[in-house]
Amino acid sequence: MKTQSGNSRREFVKKAGLLGLTFGLPFPKIPDFMKGYELGIVVHSYGMRSSGRLPSTEFPAFQDALDFMNHCHEIGASGIQTVINGWQSDFSKKVREEREKKGMYLEGSIGLPKLKEDVARFEFDILAAKEAGATVVRSVCLNGRRYENFNSLEEFMDFKKGAIQSLQLAEPIVRKHQIKLAIENHKDWKAAELAEILKQLGSEWVGATVDFGNNVSLIEDPNEVIETLAPFAFSTHIKDMGVQEYEDGFLLSEVPLGEGIVDLKKGMDLCKKYNPEITFSLEMITRDPLKVPCLTDRYWETFDNPKAQNFARHLAMIKKNSFSGSLPMTSGLSDDAKLGLEEKNVVECIQWANSQ
Repeated sequence: MKTQSGNSRREFVKKAGLLGLTFGLPFPKIPDFMKGYELGIVVHSYGMRSSGRLPSTEFPAFQDALDFMNHCHEIGASGIQTVINGWQSDFSKKVREEREKKGMYLEGSIGLPKLKEDVARFEFDILAAKEAGATVVRSVCLNGRRYENFNSLEEFMDFKKGAIQSLQLAEPIVRKHQIKLAIENHKDWKAAELAEILKQLGSEWVGATVDFGNNVSLIEDPNEVIETLAPFAFSTHIKDMGVQEYEDGFLLSEVPLGEGIVDLKKGMDLCKKYNPEITFSLEMITRDPLKVPCLTDRYWETFDNPKAQNFARHLAMIKKNSFSGSLPMTSGLSDDAKLGLEEKNVVECIQWANSQ
């Protein structure tokens, strides 16, 4: 772990240990395979804190990307992936200077252009990302979940048409400025669907942000998803997933690394094989478990008829690997307790990756 004199490994472990004592939970033993795989942090790991919607003096909201970067550096992260929206040149330069001083990587998160009129905004943000030192920007085609946003296959196909148009608008811009655009599997595309879109686009500048857990919600094995998307990987969202049955399907939740169903070593090794320069960015979202109502008719409206064998295999996997104990919950907690749990989960994952 790269540190400055004021942020030694000893200080980091001390901070992490104190946080663990605060919540009465020990940190897990660090497996050998994580050595050499330093983790950065996706800003969405701090969904509650970064939004500022929960007031707190103990866990104050991040004021900007510099504030977020400083915090991530203090807890031992190797880089950040953060939203870039309207950054002016002087701010981008400050981010670059701070990033270089700390020896951290930077990846952007930028909205795709929906129409031709939006291309100028997209290019402005791409230039800001490049000036700040990012070589990769992540984006998504859908804000939401496929099985919740659409009521029919026709609606989904309209969305797909618009998403492809957005990528076609974005590609010349990232090619022109030679910065990589990484499209996340964001509970919208099945792995093979996203791979096919990227193949058809056929650009060396447009690839994937491989999210290690999202597609469990689309009845896909997370390890098979990584295998499918790793050849296109420009960036990653590292996470582990816990699952439990409920009456309409199953519950899905990010859990501390090493406690869930994702083969992290295999996935990280595979992404590194296809892209030796890839970074590994933690997306540990702290929230109530998501309900995946795969036993209801509405869930299947946007999918072709699934193979019964594959569906049965997925449900069997859920049953076999049911998370021990309760999945993480935030309902009923005070604001400070929610923010404290969010911080604990992130620090635990970073220590899991960094400690010896």
